[in-house]
Amino acid sequence: MEMGSNSSATTNLVDQTEKSLRGINHWTWSELLVALKQCQDLFPAANSSFVLDKLLDSLIGRVALPTVASPFRCSSENFSCQFSSDISSTCSTRNNCSPASWWFEGLLFLNIILLDKVIRMMASQKLDHASIFKFLIFYLKARLLSTGLAEKRQIMEKVISLLLLLDRSCLSCKGLFDVLRIVSSLKRISKCYKIKLERLISSQLDQATLDHLLVPSPPRKHYMYDVNLVLRLAEAYLRQGWMTPSQLKKVGSLMDSYLVEVAPDFLLKPSAFGALVSVLPDSARESGDRLYQAVDLYLEVHTQLCEEEKMRLCCGLNHEKLSAETLQHLAQNSKFPSSTSSEVFIGQQSKHSSSISNYLYSLKRVDEIRFCSSTNKNMSCGEDTKEPVLPFERKHEHSRETGMHLQRRQRRVAELEKLCPVMQPQMPNVTKRRLCNSGKVRSLPKLCS
Repeated sequence: MEMGSNSSATTNLVDQTEKSLRGINHWTWSELLVALKQCQDLFPAANSSFVLDKLLDSLIGRVALPTVASPFRCSSENFSCQFSSDISSTCSTRNNCSPASWWFEGLLFLNIILLDKVIRMMASQKLDHASIFKFLIFYLKARLLSTGLAEKRQIMEKVISLLLLLDRSCLSCKGLFDVLRIVSSLKRISKCYKIKLERLISSQLDQATLDHLLVPSPPRKHYMYDVNLVLRLAEAYLRQGWMTPSQLKKVGSLMDSYLVEVAPDFLLKPSAFGALVSVLPDSARESGDRLYQAVDLYLEVHTQLCEEEKMRLCCGLNHEKLSAETLQHLAQNSKFPSSTSSEVFIGQQSKHSSSISNYLYSLKRVDEIRFCSSTNKNMSCGEDTKEPVLPFERKHEHSRETGMHLQRRQRRVAELEKLCPVMQPQMPNVTKRRLCNSGKVRSLPKLCS
């Protein structure tokens, strides 16, 4: 009799629950949140149940409604005051009741188990992945303010795992770097989750800005910025292999700006800076002027480098992509190794080898024209005075200056003519060496800790 009574009572309860759930589509947003909170308290493990599934289906359906037609936009304010007053004090409801994020604060009570179930259902039902991403960042920042260290680690790892479910084109580079900074501030985060997060960030590297990359160095590291992180991001970006040339050039421009920013750091080791210089292929840069500026700045600050270390840094410079002004500056730059200046000069001549003879011929023609004009002028003067005047026997001061200038020009032409035969045998070797080095991605050296 007792069992029969219990069985009858259970059946009646199930019937009443099913009957109540038939009108779930007419529940308000706050009523849905209260019911979901009670389910979370009753079923800590969030096992699949008929009631929970019905609640989640209805809740996600409300979230997916067009925000213009949704009557539930800011109705989570009363609920958040009941269950998350501490969090609500740090996250203004007024600021977050925007058309795309009206539901964010209402779901802050979710534990990581129920959060996993909700996000997976949202992703499977084609809810806007950009909105899901923004919610996860909002959830992470809000929950970390009121939890212990162990729970912070669990929340962080769960959020990183859920980010991997989303379409990468919908991820925000700024949001990912925000997560990275939070990860850097926490201890005992599993290394595999850090690697997963860095891979996500590297896929968005062509959308990053210089401010994003300027992440402070880890504790107990004396240099200013985390250059090892940027090296890993660049390496992971190249391993993707599907970037377009324009995207690669964006990363090249970003890397050059980063190099200029970190070059004045006196504690930055040559091995780390050299790895930054050579991490990208030559095709990532249309011009090498910015890279030259970074190397020049580094050599100006790090005056104690030996010739070999300087040469390693200079190997990343492609002289063919330097402007004429930069090449002229480099040829006269005493901070660079002398062999580099020699190679630059040879490179300049090989770059313009087809016009060397024309240039020499033009110099000769200019001198001949000047000589003839000055001679004709003197001859006309001689006709007036009836005195013969020789070209190199001037009596006036202006004529002497003209003769001296002519002699200097003739000596310069002779020097250039002598230099051509000396340079010609070296040009094929320089060209061959450049062809072997261009277009290859250099392997990253292992940085000293």
